[in-house]
Amino acid sequence: MKLLEKTRQKFLFVILLLFCFVNHAAFAQTTTQGKKNVEDLTEDQIAAFYQKAQASGMSEAQIEKAAIAQGYTASDIAKMREKINNLTNSSNSKTGNKLEAQENPGKRVTNGKLSKSKKEENKNGIDSKENTSNKDDLNVNKNSNGKKSIEEQIFTTEERIFLAQPLNVYNESLVKLYKELQLKRSLALEKEIFGSDLFDVESLNFEPDLKIATPSNYLLGPEDELNIDIFGDVLDNFKVKVSTEGTVKILNLSPIYVNGLSIEAASNRIIGRLRQLYQGLNKPGSGSSAQVTLGNVRSIKVTLTGEVKFPGSYTVSSLATVFNALYLAGGPSTNGSYRNIRIIRANKVIRTLDLYDFLLKADQKDNIHLQDQDIIRISDYETRVELIGEVKRPMIFETIKGETLKDVLRFAGGFTNKAYTYSIPVTRNTSRELKLLNITQDEVSSFLPQNGDKYVIGAIIERFENRVEIEGAVFRPGMYALESGVNTVKELIKRAEGTREDAFLNRATITRRQENFEPQIISIDLGRILRGEMADVPLQREDIIKVFTVSSLKEKRTVSVFGEVNQEGEFEFKEGMKVGDLILMAKGFKDGASYSKLELARRVVTHGAGNIYDEKIDIKTFNIDGNLQLSDEGNQFTLTPFDILSIRRSPDYEDQRYISIQGMVNYPGVYALKNNNKRISEFADLAGGLKDGAFLEGAQFYRNTEVVGIDLKEIMQNPNSKNNMYLMAMDSIFIPRINQTVKLSGAVQNPISVTYKEKYILDDYISEAGGFASNAIKKLVYVKNPNGISSKTKKFLFFKIYPKVLPGSEIIVEGIPPGAKKGLTTAEVIGLTSSLASFTFTIITLVNQLSK
Repeated sequence: MKLLEKTRQKFLFVILLLFCFVNHAAFAQTTTQGKKNVEDLTEDQIAAFYQKAQASGMSEAQIEKAAIAQGYTASDIAKMREKINNLTNSSNSKTGNKLEAQENPGKRVTNGKLSKSKKEENKNGIDSKENTSNKDDLNVNKNSNGKKSIEEQIFTTEERIFLAQPLNVYNESLVKLYKELQLKRSLALEKEIFGSDLFDVESLNFEPDLKIATPSNYLLGPEDELNIDIFGDVLDNFKVKVSTEGTVKILNLSPIYVNGLSIEAASNRIIGRLRQLYQGLNKPGSGSSAQVTLGNVRSIKVTLTGEVKFPGSYTVSSLATVFNALYLAGGPSTNGSYRNIRIIRANKVIRTLDLYDFLLKADQKDNIHLQDQDIIRISDYETRVELIGEVKRPMIFETIKGETLKDVLRFAGGFTNKAYTYSIPVTRNTSRELKLLNITQDEVSSFLPQNGDKYVIGAIIERFENRVEIEGAVFRPGMYALESGVNTVKELIKRAEGTREDAFLNRATITRRQENFEPQIISIDLGRILRGEMADVPLQREDIIKVFTVSSLKEKRTVSVFGEVNQEGEFEFKEGMKVGDLILMAKGFKDGASYSKLELARRVVTHGAGNIYDEKIDIKTFNIDGNLQLSDEGNQFTLTPFDILSIRRSPDYEDQRYISIQGMVNYPGVYALKNNNKRISEFADLAGGLKDGAFLEGAQFYRNTEVVGIDLKEIMQNPNSKNNMYLMAMDSIFIPRINQTVKLSGAVQNPISVTYKEKYILDDYISEAGGFASNAIKKLVYVKNPNGISSKTKKFLFFKIYPKVLPGSEIIVEGIPPGAKKGLTTAEVIGLTSSLASFTFTIITLVNQLSK
């Protein structure tokens, strides 16, 4: 609603302005028109006129006078108001309304008295077309704040890395990929014309600085404002504006003509006339001086025509230059020349602008100040050529007469660091078909490009014309130039500062490429060559010499130690290693190590000369001095690769062992076992005896965290019992206090805990729980004693013998799970009986038949 109200407040201004635009010469680009009927105005015309009104700079009163002068009446104004009301109301339900678009002008803004460009007038329409287009234009990115390079736009990171590397021409897939990427770049560059984005960068608008001193070549004209300051003995100030007749008026003096004069010449003329009022002004000894400066500058009109993106007339500051006007008009169009832009004044070409001077050298010598009614004409281009591939700016360039391919390469920034410059292929258009040319390095400076030429700068290949390489056991491995002094194996070894001490000299290899580029191996006796005992071997380009090390030709040699050492495992074998050295590497003996009967297992290696039935391992047993003294024969026992040393634990050594005694004892805690002969019956002596209330029958014995069922009372009464086991490390005995309850669980009517009664048997306790439940299995009743032992009901003939119930016991009655059947149904009994009868009859019949 606020936007609608604001728009309605501006309607009178807009209406008057529209009328003024229809006929007033100040708003026409090239011609004046007669008065139009209000009914004939379209929505597009209203929107276009409104935008021009925003750039006009006229006041509302001036517009009203102009409209009345053109013959429009109050009735016409009322009709226009109605049309705009209808247009605004429809804009509330539609997007893209012309008037609404004018409330948000485009980004291209210039200060001072520069007008908005025709590019702004067409911006919304162009943007809408671009947004609906399905074509992916990789070349145009007009966001100056985050503009990507052409390489970043068309290639992924991996593709850019690939293109930055030398090309391996021997890999067909890589060559194919390289050609595909170059084609992709070429297609993307079809519309990327060098300099095309110069006038599309928002931060580069070439706007004139209105705060600088007036240029010495600035010529005064109508609407310029002059400041005249008089100081000294006399103080005065005048602000005068140059009239349309080119004069200024000061007090009662006659008009002073200044049109077309420079500031200096106008100042002299004005001060000379002021001397009529101020005697001796600006003369020595007069005591008074005067100064004339330029205040506000006037606006001028210039016209841009030819191959310009937005041709037309533009109102600009009188300080504006050619670049200002080009920026407003969007610069040259697709077919416009960047090298031939002519400035026409009074029907004469006064200057020809070449934008390449600015693009390449920042030279603005032809960027002259414009004057009123100047015409800027952009010609059609004559010659354009395309450069793709390994140049710094791959795009389309324009050339003029006399320029060569060398100049075009300069426009492109020169070659990249991996460009192939020996020969440049060019595709040229003839009158009938295409023609391919090859340009050598010597021809670049004299070759004249033609319109439509396409130059493809390839990349150097990953191939050296004089490279040899040496690797392995030399002091300076790497690549070397095949040149005088480095032509043979011996010379290359010398250049690599010789072989290392661990080099294997009996045999080395040379990898050489055959004529078909297939690799072949040439074996040489490097030792004899270096000693001069055989002829040196000449090298060829791309030869690779491999010098092996002695260690690389052997299995990794180790020795191992296991057993009573602090760090078991494998260790690198070194010549001269002794048993004592290996023990040192293993960080010494453990406390329980035995210094006798050390065992060394050694491989028996015959390289096929032995018998398959011979022993494959040689076992040596010996003693050793625990101090690892060099005088000890065992410590000095020499090791060979892959020996395995085993160090046993001393038979009389044992780690401390502990048991735990807890509960109703006088000294509960952890106790050490002195020997292996301690039994369970001795626990009471260890713990200082039992406390009152200790319940031996409920004692629990744990081994390896599991309960072991024992009758501790029986063991204490009969130490010779088989249940009196030997104690082991980590055993645990818990003596509970007597628990005078009995728990009943399972299939009883009321699972409950009841008090223990000495004379009660199992049935008595079940009765206290309400008896058996309906799903109880009476023959599956057992008692779980507090010591972990369980006892079940036994049967002798027709009698049931129930287990004894001790204090703290649990009586468990098994039951049929819910939903399960108890016994057989009547139908199942009948079926089973019938089956048994049939089976019996069959057996009897079979027996009778056999007896006959």
